[in-house]
Amino acid sequence: MLDTVLKHLTALVGFDSRNPPRAMAAASPMFAYLREQLPGFDIQITDHGAGAVSLLAVRGKPSLLFNVHLDTVPDSPAWSADPHVLRVEGGRAIGLGACDIKGAAAGLLAVAQATSGDMALLFSNDEEANDPRCIAHFLAGDHGFRNVIVAEPTGCRAVLAHRGISAVRMQFHGTAGHASGAQAMQASALHQAMRWGARVLDHVEAHAAQAFGGLQGLRFNIGRIEGGIKANVIAPEAEVRFGFRPLPSQDMDELHQQFQAFADPGTQYEETFRGPSLPAGDASDAENRRREAEQLAESLQLPVGDAVDFWTEASLFSAAGLTAIVYGPGEIAQAHSADEWVALEQLESYAQSIYRLISATA
Repeated sequence: MLDTVLKHLTALVGFDSRNPPRAMAAASPMFAYLREQLPGFDIQITDHGAGAVSLLAVRGKPSLLFNVHLDTVPDSPAWSADPHVLRVEGGRAIGLGACDIKGAAAGLLAVAQATSGDMALLFSNDEEANDPRCIAHFLAGDHGFRNVIVAEPTGCRAVLAHRGISAVRMQFHGTAGHASGAQAMQASALHQAMRWGARVLDHVEAHAAQAFGGLQGLRFNIGRIEGGIKANVIAPEAEVRFGFRPLPSQDMDELHQQFQAFADPGTQYEETFRGPSLPAGDASDAENRRREAEQLAESLQLPVGDAVDFWTEASLFSAAGLTAIVYGPGEIAQAHSADEWVALEQLESYAQSIYRLISATA
């Protein structure tokens, strides 16, 4: 089956699905290729606007949904060859998106062609944009699925839990003036931001002992501080951009309240992106939902791996009430890297495991 997987992966890597710019339409060659490879499937292609397109393919009456995104991050000058031409060498398939996660898409296509069992595939192309229109549209409909396998690079191990993610923009307001004045200590917006940062960093370190499913502590990062005019002018404005990644057992809204409380009154606080943890939902019920995912993985005879720090769209399915696991070929260390690659052994193992699942329904 590996030869068929590589044939599809060669084609998929050849399609430019970089995100940004997410310049994709329903009539694009990539989605035409997918349609051509899935005879016997009922196919629905939907354009969600802003370059977000999804393809839902269903054969028979499956109870399990497979989801995989086809968009990639942009390439970089560090690539040693054309990123859109697949290279197979040294036991690796090298190409933009080969690991994250067109390798899984190629495997699903190969299995669909090699079997006649019930099967449901949801291809999307907006995962890398922090604007999940495809999944949101699917979940808003009457889809009828209770279980989903979301493809991401997990080394062919079923991941049952991962951190959530939230990004925040804060605006601190001061009063401009000459820096020689005694009021500079309190009037500077940058001073406010730095005091806030010191308090929050101490607060985050206090969560270091908390754990869930092999993950420990709260991940937090102040990514950008901007403001002020020059050294002898009191800063009238300052902006801070930060993000954090909670454990499934940590309440994201409660953390937001704590972070905001460390700022002076009048500071603007805006969450710009949120992705729930896996499993999603009430933090007090996280362990019960993790056990449900473990039971699903065991029933499918998939090896269970450790929880991971990176975020996936599996949590969006989980938030909608589905039991979701993350499972795919490749390792996250190769994702988003120059000369991105996936081991041929992983591609073969993934395709064979999905073949086993679908053949059981034939």
